[in-house]
Amino acid sequence: MSISEPLDDPWADSGPSDRLPASRRRGDGGRGRDEQHDRGRDNGEWEGGGSAFERVPPQDLDAEQSVLGGMLLSKDAIADVVEVIKGHDFYKPAHETIFQAILDVYAKGEPADPITIAAELTKRGEINKVGGAAYLHTLVQTVPTAANAEYYAEIVHERAVLRRLVEAGTRITQMGYAADDDVDEIVNRAQAEIYAVTEQRTSEDYLPLGDIMEGALDEIEAIGSRSGEMTGVPTGFTDFDSLTNGLHPGQMIVIAARPAMGKSTLALDFARAASIKHNLPSVIFSLEMGRNEIAMRLLSAEARVALHHMRSGTMTDEDWTRLARRMPEVSAAPLYIDDSPNLSMMEIRAKCRRLKQRNDIKLVIIDYLQLMQAGGSKRSESRQQEVSDMSRNLKLLAKELEVPVIALSQLNRGPEQRTDKKPMVSDLRESGSIEQDADMVILLHREDAYEKESPRAGEADIIVGKHRNGPTATITVAFQGHYSRFVDMAQT
Repeated sequence: MSISEPLDDPWADSGPSDRLPASRRRGDGGRGRDEQHDRGRDNGEWEGGGSAFERVPPQDLDAEQSVLGGMLLSKDAIADVVEVIKGHDFYKPAHETIFQAILDVYAKGEPADPITIAAELTKRGEINKVGGAAYLHTLVQTVPTAANAEYYAEIVHERAVLRRLVEAGTRITQMGYAADDDVDEIVNRAQAEIYAVTEQRTSEDYLPLGDIMEGALDEIEAIGSRSGEMTGVPTGFTDFDSLTNGLHPGQMIVIAARPAMGKSTLALDFARAASIKHNLPSVIFSLEMGRNEIAMRLLSAEARVALHHMRSGTMTDEDWTRLARRMPEVSAAPLYIDDSPNLSMMEIRAKCRRLKQRNDIKLVIIDYLQLMQAGGSKRSESRQQEVSDMSRNLKLLAKELEVPVIALSQLNRGPEQRTDKKPMVSDLRESGSIEQDADMVILLHREDAYEKESPRAGEADIIVGKHRNGPTATITVAFQGHYSRFVDMAQT
């Protein structure tokens, strides 16, 4: 279906090629790729050449017009369409302007029809930019019914994704030709470009404060309507969850302790609570333990079968019964384990992106930070610098995937030099930037690790030493080492 263009067509003077990235427009008399190659051009520019790069970007103006026409016919169509597309999905700026005006009028509770939208655009001084009031009436005439507006919106959205893919491909090509950075870093950035397309994100990384405030108020209202329910990923520890309201998207959480305190055990407890108890997909990257050892620890904790019975082959009939009772639920949990050795930061980011796309993971655990490889061909000045870079990249990963990322870390010998042996955030090993990057630092301390006959034997302190969005506190839990788990004191 084709209809007349707006009276004041925004593209009339520019032509389709103006929508193409600058690096793809014809230049230097249209020299082809071979000529550029023969002249030794390797500066990242790819001018002229094949017609594939001179095409109009993917778009469907008929679908865009039909979407707007349906929205002008029915408020129900507006509700359907806004679930599918955003303003930036429109190829033609005039259509984006009309779309936004419809949403603004609709949000006020007023009818959105050609007359009211024309009045709104006139008030904004934008009516001529979209082709005048006549174009709004023409949009309505293009669709006999608003019933198919959502279908047309899907087409508009698909074309927008394809345009972003073309733009991402252009940027990736430029990265390859520029070659001004470490190769692994270029590959990582290229993966991030594709991931951003698949996640249907926009290239606009800024928003006016008004839009941000609206989202913040919505979140506050949603939290209040839950009547005390948690908003983040639950950890299974009542007092800890009350303090933090769960682990939140974008957070980098560090669990740190001296060796043999139970860092891995606590992290597995968090994973059990998320995946087994609440069916939230999680992934564990274990650079220390093998997958079978992790599975045995999970079964020991869930079935309450002593871990040393499993290892020594001395399980009783009752142990087997408990194991069989818990096995189906544990096996069905959406928990993924990767025990690949010598994982680099780039490999972890690539795997997390795939897991986010395919399984929508809600929690990432890395055990542990100091065993990771920096990756890349450039050598860091020191191990401290490597750990600092990895810490920063983990924080960026948490923000990119919008999931909490838990990184286990070792502490230096500082606690052992104190009388009470209690750790401090400043004891984080090899890098002060871990403390800086982390949204939350959890320190683990057990007195019976130093003194077997301690009156607090079997107890552990979860010390929240840093909490960017809340208070700090020390929470006492019970350590059941024979079951490879920590539990609330009330459960002992």
